[in-house]
This record gives sequence, C-alpha cells and structure tokens, in this order.
Amino acid sequence: MKVARFVLKIVGFCLAAAAAACCVIAYWDKIVAGFQAIGGKLGCTRCAHSAEYDDYADWDE
Repeated sequence: MKVARFVLKIVGFCLAAAAAACCVIAYWDKIVAGFQAIGGKLGCTRCAHSAEYDDYADWDE
C-alpha cells in the first residue's frame, strides 16, 4: 500500500509539473509583455526590446 501511495504521489507531481509547463507555454507572450512593462517603468533600457519582426517591416514594400 505504501508503494502505491508513493507511485501516485510521483504521478501527481509529474502531472502538476506538466500542467505548469503548459500554462507557461500558453501565456508566454503575456508573461514577456508583463516583464517588459515592468522593465519600462523601472527605466531599464535592456528590458525594452523592439518587436520581434521589426527587421522585416519593409519586406512588403
């Protein structure tokens, strides 16, 4: 019985870790935007990056 409880605890921990990883992946853009907003308010110039696709702004022209 103790082995079954131990295995269930390990499975539960693995499922919780997988759920946390899925949440981070799903909301990555919002997490990064939040950190950039905080960095901008603190005056950190390294934290205020330009948009990812600014290099391709003239591609359509």
